[in-house]
Amino acid sequence: MSGNVYVYIDQFKGQPLPTSWEAVGEARALADQLGGSVTALVAGQHVSEAAQQAIHYGADRVLVADSPVLADYRAEPYATVVANMAREADILLFPTTTRGRELAAMCAIDLNTGAITDVTAIELQDGQITATKPVYAGKLLSKVVCNARPQIVTLRSRAFPKPEADASRSGEIVPVEVGLSEDEIATKVTGYAEAEGGVSLTDAGIIVSGGRGVSNNPKLTPPDGMDEKEAEIWRARQGFKLVGELAEVLGAAVGASRAAVDAGYIPYAHQVGQTGKVVSPNLYIACGISGAIQHQAGMRTSKVIVAINKDPDAPIFKLARFGVVADLYDILPPLTQAFKERLGK
Repeated sequence: MSGNVYVYIDQFKGQPLPTSWEAVGEARALADQLGGSVTALVAGQHVSEAAQQAIHYGADRVLVADSPVLADYRAEPYATVVANMAREADILLFPTTTRGRELAAMCAIDLNTGAITDVTAIELQDGQITATKPVYAGKLLSKVVCNARPQIVTLRSRAFPKPEADASRSGEIVPVEVGLSEDEIATKVTGYAEAEGGVSLTDAGIIVSGGRGVSNNPKLTPPDGMDEKEAEIWRARQGFKLVGELAEVLGAAVGASRAAVDAGYIPYAHQVGQTGKVVSPNLYIACGISGAIQHQAGMRTSKVIVAINKDPDAPIFKLARFGVVADLYDILPPLTQAFKERLGK
């Protein structure tokens, strides 16, 4: 293996996602072991700043496809451009984002190779990547090898350290001809709907999540005229207000279990788990979450897990470092107040 390590920089409207720099850091580590170089791949429009940042974070060279055709992310043109830029790669890394996963799969087809997804550790053995990834909803770890070239790997967010940017680093920025016209692309972006504000789940260092238990407060009296389901949702939203207040004090993101999302308590964008977002924060506070295996699959790699649940037999306690057997309605208000006082808020 010659040690050509390529890494895709996931960006939106010219702003790279922080997890892209984690991928650059791992690419740098692999290239140093192989005696090779790091080439970053940047595609979009008005992405010169992202290209320069890639060098500061560890890339030796950046291939830049800057075109109006790439102003909005669409899988087909992006996959074509990225695959063409990566044809000389021995290793091709992507961050495990929504776009990164999609592009890794499509590039694997275009480059006639395989892809190992959602990897949490990488080691080199005789110049060959051995990737570690969770399987069976995170209960086991599997070591996987890709024998084809390039070896395509997507890296789980926050599983790898983010390097420090060094503004003194220099490197080569190479413009790449896109070679596509708008007429050749079947899909069109007609607009964007702004999502609910707050801290991104994927990037958050702290997450406070709520489950079905947020609706279990019989002391709350819903407004007159509500049926049973409407009253349940009303109670749950009062519970999520407490979750949100704690999250705001901690500068955290708000998460939720699938049960809470399916019950209509909170939008899907907050779902953590096997069918939601996979997260690895420094601190994960689970409030009223029983801890089904599907939820554990999305958060079990958190550095510290705190569980608040009035059921002492809830599975979440087997995963938590700290557990509080109590009603979240009794615990969250004083806990939030204590953090306000400690943090001076």
